[in-house]
Amino acid sequence: MASATDEIADDHPGSLQSDGTSRDGDNRQGGIAADHLKSFIERIERLEEEKAAIANDITEVYAEAKGTGFDVKIMRQLVRLRKMEANDRSEQSELLDIYMRAVGMVV
Repeated sequence: MASATDEIADDHPGSLQSDGTSRDGDNRQGGIAADHLKSFIERIERLEEEKAAIANDITEVYAEAKGTGFDVKIMRQLVRLRKMEANDRSEQSELLDIYMRAVGMVV
């Protein structure tokens, strides 16, 4: 007779058998495919390192632009606006105009 563990395990690839061993040969610790988990963690760590390096590169580009006289705050705003769809930019601009008029700022 199959145990509850066996019945549940049948539905999940890589799950444990009733004796605690893996059906697909993975190295398992506490019911977790340790090698698979470690692989995911290492990939995330590498991507985080790459993300930090890219963020540093972007900071350097802004510093270079600032050194040549460009306003970095406005450049960041332009980058953000360029990511938006044209209709979203238009809607945002219209709302900004409405709000500015509402608080008495001349447009």
